[in-house]
Amino acid sequence: MNVFAVVLVVARARAFHQPLYRPMLLNIGLSILPVFVLLVGLVATFVALAGARSDSTEGALHPVAITIAVVSALVWLLLLPNASYLITELNLSHRTDDDPTPLWYDIVLVITLAMSGVLNLVVNVLVVQVMYGIAMHPTDDVAGLTRPDTRLVAIAIIMLSAVGVYLGRYLRLNSWDVTHPASFVRKVRDHFSQTGAVKTFLGFTLVHTIFIALLYLTIGGTIIDLVVASQHSR
Repeated sequence: MNVFAVVLVVARARAFHQPLYRPMLLNIGLSILPVFVLLVGLVATFVALAGARSDSTEGALHPVAITIAVVSALVWLLLLPNASYLITELNLSHRTDDDPTPLWYDIVLVITLAMSGVLNLVVNVLVVQVMYGIAMHPTDDVAGLTRPDTRLVAIAIIMLSAVGVYLGRYLRLNSWDVTHPASFVRKVRDHFSQTGAVKTFLGFTLVHTIFIALLYLTIGGTIIDLVVASQHSR
């Protein structure tokens, strides 16, 4: 789906003689980035843990592993809203009144972008839910993946992602803006001091959380249920 989205964006420029809409390509790249950060962080953490076990001082590298895991998790969480941010492309803001590109093409394009973002988010949440279930319920085998606390972790991540999408779309904030905390806090404070901003935020977050959660339940939940069922059937 990500590849198809890129193909549609590039083909739009060439087939209809339009300027290449680079922000879409950038957003696709940012949408894919969180899962790579997550996987790199996992590999680095496991390598550090393996080094600690083989170290004669036993556990000397555990603080390193913990630091890597925490930093990776924070970076991943900050980048995660970029995954589902593509859903906001459905507003067709890239079109002009005299755009020669057929409307049907742009509709397929933005739906593909939106779905690729949703699927990217589903993959991220699924990986974290599986890891959390295994780490917190190691004696339950795969059954730990369906425990209430494990499901709540998935919902919490989806909700935080929805908050991030809101901040990106309405306040035009990026993940890296947290490196300027004073400016970040000021923009958030100024925005929510406006009349109706809190109501819009709550509505946006609630609707997007339910929407993504239903899709996640359909895709990620089905995958987890199939894994659990196959394990029980052995």
